Formats: sequence, structure tokens, C-alpha cells
Amino acid sequence: MSATATLAATHLVPLAAEDLDKNKVTPGVLGFIVFALLGAAVWMLMKSMNRHMKKVSFDEVPEAAAMTAAAAPATAATASGTAGGAKGGKGGKGDSAAKG
Repeated sequence: MSATATLAATHLVPLAAEDLDKNKVTPGVLGFIVFALLGAAVWMLMKSMNRHMKKVSFDEVPEAAAMTAAAAPATAATASGTAGGAKGGKGGKGDSAAKG
């Protein structure tokens, strides 16, 4: 055993440094605390993951319905932009047409 290991063993286990049986060494209280903290961290991560997974919508939208839904707001925005330009206000395409 190296001098550093012997010194560490005598400081960590002052009463049993000479009678330390390497076959009977257990993790002890520190090992239990570390294991309990790891278990608690995993439990909290799983709880958080479940909360986030409940927010996800897994319903698939058919492609045709998605295309019409995407086109509807674009058509409404174009119509409001033209109306705004015709009135002389700030708007999309109507503004550039009034200048040209």
C-alpha cells in the first residue's frame, strides 16, 4: 500500500486503520447518502419529464387540412394589408402599390 493510501486510510478510519479487512469494507453512511441523492434526482427528473410530456399534443393533422389551415391566415393577412393600404394607413402590399 502506498504512503498516501495509508495516510488517507488512517485519517478516514482512525480506530480501525490497522484492523481494516478489505473484504468487509462497506459503503457506509456516505454511500447511502450519495445513493439517496441520486435516487431523488432521478425521481424529480422523471416527474418533470412526465409534466412536460403531458403538454405535448400527439394528434396528427392530415396534410390537406394542414395546408388549408396554413393558407387561411395568409389570405386574411393579405386582405387586411390591402385594405390598410387603400385607406392610406400602414399596411402590407397596399403601401408599396400606393408609392409606385
